[in-house]
Amino acid sequence: MSGERTQEQAPGTRMGARVLAIVRRVLGLLARPFVLGVRLWRRSVQARVVISTLALCVIVIGLVGWVLIRQVAEGLVDNRRDAALSVAEEGFSTAQENLSASPTQGAFDESQMLGDVYDVLVTQGGSARAYEVVLEGPLSAAGSSGTTGMRSLPELEPSSIPTALKSDVDAETPSASSDEAPQIHWTYTELSMEGSPEGVPAIAVGRVVQMPGDGNRYALYYLFSMEEQQNTLHQIASAMIYAGIALTVLVAGVAWIVTRQVVTPVRLARRIAERLAAGRLEERMHVRGEDDIARLGMSFNQMASSLQKQIRQLEELSRVQHRFVSDVSHELRTPLTTVRMAADVLHDARQTFDPMTARSAELLQAELDRFEALLGDLLEISRFDAGAARLEVERVDLAEVADRVSDFYRGFAERHGVTLTVRAESRPVEVEADVRRIERVVRNLVANAINYSRSERVDLLVAGTDTSAAIAVRDYGIGLRPGEAQLVFNRFWRADPSRVRTSGGTGLGLAISLEDATLHGGWLQAWGEPDKGAQFRLTLPTHAGETVERSPLPLVPRDAGRVVARRMTQVGVDE
Repeated sequence: MSGERTQEQAPGTRMGARVLAIVRRVLGLLARPFVLGVRLWRRSVQARVVISTLALCVIVIGLVGWVLIRQVAEGLVDNRRDAALSVAEEGFSTAQENLSASPTQGAFDESQMLGDVYDVLVTQGGSARAYEVVLEGPLSAAGSSGTTGMRSLPELEPSSIPTALKSDVDAETPSASSDEAPQIHWTYTELSMEGSPEGVPAIAVGRVVQMPGDGNRYALYYLFSMEEQQNTLHQIASAMIYAGIALTVLVAGVAWIVTRQVVTPVRLARRIAERLAAGRLEERMHVRGEDDIARLGMSFNQMASSLQKQIRQLEELSRVQHRFVSDVSHELRTPLTTVRMAADVLHDARQTFDPMTARSAELLQAELDRFEALLGDLLEISRFDAGAARLEVERVDLAEVADRVSDFYRGFAERHGVTLTVRAESRPVEVEADVRRIERVVRNLVANAINYSRSERVDLLVAGTDTSAAIAVRDYGIGLRPGEAQLVFNRFWRADPSRVRTSGGTGLGLAISLEDATLHGGWLQAWGEPDKGAQFRLTLPTHAGETVERSPLPLVPRDAGRVVARRMTQVGVDE
């Protein structure tokens, strides 16, 4: 039953995976321009300057354009309003004069009179008038308008006259004894015609006119279209937009050209610096002119020449030093062999000498051992400096290396009161390495721990993974002071400068060990805390030629307690 469910759910699961893959691909394609833009912004000074200038230019042009268009719009509206009020006031006066001039006695046709006045007002503007006239009334005492005497263009929508304006005009009740004309009211509106999809902005002006005799009141409205002003404003806005776009493109081009003049020498200096760093010390910048960029190029070339001279001097000095060490080390081999043979004869016959001579023969033998060790270290260092060191790679079990070194130094450790212990998380722990060099590294670490740590116990820890393996030497003695973990691998460095050279090694063991670890593509790192002991960790890749990303053993021992992070130092590649 469960198998049937699995078979039923499998197509849905595959479909969901396909949909998810498609969504990820689409999101990746959508995000790609953004990622490219961010990368361009971060990597190109020229792009940042051009984009910033473009953004600022758009903002400034937008603000200036908005202010200018606003001022132009206010000017056009104010001029149109003043002209509309002037024309409307003249029309109101003409209408009232014509009505007042009508006979007040006898019968007269009020509708005919209103029609004549409307015709006069309409024809007053000529054939190209820019306004519409609406005559509405009579108005009742309560302020409501009727339909008698209604005069307007047939296509004009009644909604073109705002209700608020009608209310203000209807509320006007002029006194019969007063010579003052009724107040003129105006507002902005939208002029709508039948069959027209959109209205146009307009100014509506209204006032009450009064018939003679019975005193019926009528509302007279003027509607002034602002379509011409709107078109003018649109043309100005379009012109400003096109001009702003052209100006923005022009400013962006100018910014690109200007920044290119500055960025190009900087890019050239970067390329020259990369070539200098790659060892091409003869590279120089091409200098043209006498401006700041040219002086920068001259200073850069002077710096490069000075660096080239100093580097050549250091290289020559280093070659001389390496050749001197190598030649002296090799030349000392022959006399040392002769002296060694004579010393061996004296040392073997020391039983026949008096005590003073026998002791001298023993001291001579011991010092010759130290001298041979120093000479061997110098030769090994000269090989590393000359780049002549080579690996003889084979399969090596680090656990077996730890066992051999522990067995070799067990008697020496017992004489110093030190207990040696090997702890391997698993066996075997194999790597591809040069067994001679690896064993030499471990011997150096174990010998130093027995000699100088003042610890009663030294542990050899071994662990491995599929990609790396490590062997660590842990002691519980005096440890290392802050900063000393960075110095222990320096040549001829000693933790106690007051210690005489006759006690201890050559000071080259850890330096050679670090070179051996680096030659394998591994790490040799040190940790130590005062009175908490020290630990030296050798980490190697499982397969030769690979790189180490993580060590299977921690650099700070688990039993070290609380360690201040700022005191933990590592030599080599950090995890």
